Amino acid sequence: MKIGVLSDTHIPRAAHELPREICRAFKNVDLILHAGDLINISVLDKLNTLARTEAVHGNMDEPEVRKSLPAKKIIKAGDFRIGLVHGSGMPFRLINTVHTEFSEKVDAIVFGHSHSPVNEVRDGILFFNPGSPTDKIFARYKSYGILTANKDLKGEIIRL
Repeated sequence: MKIGVLSDTHIPRAAHELPREICRAFKNVDLILHAGDLINISVLDKLNTLARTEAVHGNMDEPEVRKSLPAKKIIKAGDFRIGLVHGSGMPFRLINTVHTEFSEKVDAIVFGHSHSPVNEVRDGILFFNPGSPTDKIFARYKSYGILTANKDLKGEIIRL
């Protein structure tokens, strides 16, 4: 199973639309995860035309997005359970913050908020932040991610 991962798209503030490279890459995925700060619900509508999309709201999302999406959820992807949450607070040490969001066992936690990519395993859990494809305020580059869920769960950060 191939999963496209986004966070912090901030559309239409940081960009008018999703980067074309993402739209091309996500036509070949089985599932898309968006870890919040879509800003406008139209982002979710666009992603759903590419593949089934699961999303949570972030701290910057418009009221319509916040009403439509939960703050966190657990998604089943093949044999894996993936916690999806935006994250909050200081953009540093987010792994510690998002880890406390899930009392149930998860194999991975996908999060955003910092705009800075993370692809790290701690205590048997994959912590994955795809960064932002439209804004590099706390990162050196714009990015998105791909998770591959086969015999194991692996993440890849893709620079734009």
